[in-house]
Amino acid sequence: MVTGLTIRDMATADHQAVAEIGFAAWMSSDAWHAGRPDETLIAHVKCAFDALPAEAPDRITVAAFDGQIVGWAALNGDKNHISDLWVHPQHQSKGIGRALIDTLLQRMIRQGISRVTIHTHASNSGAIRLYERLGFRIVWRGMEFSKSAGTELEKVHMEKGLG
Repeated sequence: MVTGLTIRDMATADHQAVAEIGFAAWMSSDAWHAGRPDETLIAHVKCAFDALPAEAPDRITVAAFDGQIVGWAALNGDKNHISDLWVHPQHQSKGIGRALIDTLLQRMIRQGISRVTIHTHASNSGAIRLYERLGFRIVWRGMEFSKSAGTELEKVHMEKGLG
């Protein structure tokens, strides 16, 4: 575990920070190495991040240093699917993403879940490397409609056996 890091369930007071961190991490992602996404996509994704905390309050886990939210992860959809992992750009590469995923994996193991899935943008090499280091493997790559982006994106689906 990262020294000084607290991982807990999201509180109502965390909603704005969760939305802001998700959007900032999305904008800084290396998925956009070919150039900045267009303004319509940016507006659509920002709206999705603003809405998500209220739509999934019981499925979001946050990471904080000294009470300040620095990252979060969500189980949204299937009980064995990690739908989101976002760490503020200023706090990336410090083990926060790993700590959040490890926390969710331990919860899943306690629930008797034997296989976990996670999806990401196919060009998000940083996320793919992290997930591979955590034992996930790519099981599918192709075009898929992204509800949060409102468009087709090239995605990868990854999975990991538990236990």
